[in-house]
Amino acid sequence: MSLNDTFKALSDPTRRRILDLLKERDMSAGDIADHFQMSKPSISHHLNLLKQAELVLDERHGQHIMYSLNTTVFQELMKWVLQFNGEGKDRQ
Repeated sequence: MSLNDTFKALSDPTRRRILDLLKERDMSAGDIADHFQMSKPSISHHLNLLKQAELVLDERHGQHIMYSLNTTVFQELMKWVLQFNGEGKDRQ
């Protein structure tokens, strides 16, 4: 996981909204697109960036690809962020 890719993916409000949707349940690209007023290729671009950052996983189910959150990356990200909580205080 690259933190740069993760932060780049999280910097966009559309991608954060996609993550919020996937928090509720796994969804196909079409299901996700139904929540936005943008083209399906644009949604696909956002999903690809989220996949590159390893924030979402995709799995083929018949003719559909289902997207889900990769909670492992969120756990690693939180671990990285939490290392700044208190550790820096000891160095002052």
